Amino acid sequence: MSKVFATAVVAAVVVNQVLPDDQRTTSAFQTAVGYAAVAAVLIGASRLPRRDRLPWWLFAAGLGANSTGIVVRTVLGGEVPAPSDPLFLALYPFCAAAIAVLIRRREIGRDRTAAVDAATITTGLGLLAWVYVIAPAAADGGVTMLGQATLAAYPVGDLILLAMMVRLLRGRGARGAPFWWVTASMAAFLIGDTAWVVLRYLLEVGYGVDHVATLNRSVESLFLVAMMLLPVGALHPDARWIAAPAGAEGTRLSRVHLTLMAAASLIAPVVLAVQLAQGAVVNGTAIVICSAALFLLVVFRMWQALREVENQARQVRELARCDELTGLPNRRAWNDELPRALESARRDGRPVSVAVLDLDRFKLFNDTFGHPAGDRLLKSAAAAWHGSLRAVDTLARYGGEEFVVLLPNAGETEACRVIERVLAATPLEQTFSAGVAVWDGRETSDELIERADAALYRAKANGRNQIAPANDPVSNLPGLS
Repeated sequence: MSKVFATAVVAAVVVNQVLPDDQRTTSAFQTAVGYAAVAAVLIGASRLPRRDRLPWWLFAAGLGANSTGIVVRTVLGGEVPAPSDPLFLALYPFCAAAIAVLIRRREIGRDRTAAVDAATITTGLGLLAWVYVIAPAAADGGVTMLGQATLAAYPVGDLILLAMMVRLLRGRGARGAPFWWVTASMAAFLIGDTAWVVLRYLLEVGYGVDHVATLNRSVESLFLVAMMLLPVGALHPDARWIAAPAGAEGTRLSRVHLTLMAAASLIAPVVLAVQLAQGAVVNGTAIVICSAALFLLVVFRMWQALREVENQARQVRELARCDELTGLPNRRAWNDELPRALESARRDGRPVSVAVLDLDRFKLFNDTFGHPAGDRLLKSAAAAWHGSLRAVDTLARYGGEEFVVLLPNAGETEACRVIERVLAATPLEQTFSAGVAVWDGRETSDELIERADAALYRAKANGRNQIAPANDPVSNLPGLS
């Protein structure tokens, strides 16, 4: 169905170009195309879950208002403000609301970065709209004040729609075919409005473009394409995924986006240069306001970028100190923490103990049940052991199936009691052997670990599934797996 309507888009453009030069005929054809597009969007929406229908209903409402505006313009005519203008203008808030709903549903949380990027681009283009469309319309003495407001409302609507489109493109979420059909439709509306502005300007400076039927029909065809691309997206089999929520990853600044933001930031000085070259700065206030707004937006965007870099650096540091499998501190973090704990114990005059734990017969478990099962054992054991320790204790993965525990303010008796509780919590009917060493107040971190490790080997040699306190001096025993 989607492919059929895509083919109809091409056919509609061709037919519109060859229609007789009669306003009623062309209006009737364009109205029929518009209402067909509305019906197709509603049909596509009806196939979706109820929660996913609202954006498409809003798009259909905008298309319906625009198509009805063609009928009213043909029947009633009139100068600006014409009875058809409210219907044509209704397209913008309906489509902007539809895009706002999509943005809200596609993203988890607020994406301020994308909002700033959209505001930067829209502000720059907004100055162009003010200088060349809105301000001249407001100064047009040939129409009433209401007519001036109506003429200004069209570019304002375009700016709102542009801002929402840029925000959608800079945001997160799936970008399948329906997403791009919707994007293409909104872009066609904006390009069509821009083309009308250009044609109007050419008429004002003396070019007789109103007599070039092919040119005018081409601009009208842009609106037909815009109306018919929405149904192509609505009827696509993947239409439901356009509003699917995305992850919370940050918005990336690509080269295209950076180029657009740079170009938007340069619009104000370029407009100023053009007016200086013409001998008079007509829109000085607007240029100053736009320049200040763009400057603040760029500064804020730089601050966001710095914050993002700092957060990424912090995450890298945390990942470097965290064991990927168990989520526990890794050996690097342990080697940083233990000397601080020993220094604190020296300063406070309190005991501190270290225990080294090693799962018994882990290699046999891996060979029997496979490495994925071994990984699950390590994860579940780490979680169970962590829950059995005191709040002040620190459990870290030392390597492989070996773990270490820092027990502040614990002598040998207290440390062995805590490790016994940890041993009892070992899941999947597994056991471990452990060695416990109390710091003597003089030895280094490595020497303390070596004593606890030697006690661990002794526990292994004595039959496993037990806790051995370290002796001083210690004797090295051959390790057992």
